[in-house]
Amino acid sequence: MKVSEVSDALGLKQLNAPDEDREVTGGYSGDLLSWVIGRAAPGDAWMTIMSNVNVAAVGLLADVSMIILAEGVEPDEPLLQKAALNGIGLYSSPMGAYELSWRLKGLLEK
Repeated sequence: MKVSEVSDALGLKQLNAPDEDREVTGGYSGDLLSWVIGRAAPGDAWMTIMSNVNVAAVGLLADVSMIILAEGVEPDEPLLQKAALNGIGLYSSPMGAYELSWRLKGLLEK
């Protein structure tokens, strides 16, 4: 399923979307950045409440397909700039990480 399809299906707010045709192959939810680097798989949609510039670096290192800021979290300006600079898809949702994960799983199993 493409990033754009996931975004539409989950009603995400698009903050930066350089590659909406990238495939989402799984999901990962976590906030401990070093843990995410070692455990998120390439192509995952990463759900987090972290909103600082380090999120962009972790997303790039883990090669996730998109980053979803859960619980209505808004990114700080350095994160927006770094995501744009590195071509990282960044989205926001009022839903919590559990609900986003549950809904994403359902989408990917179709």
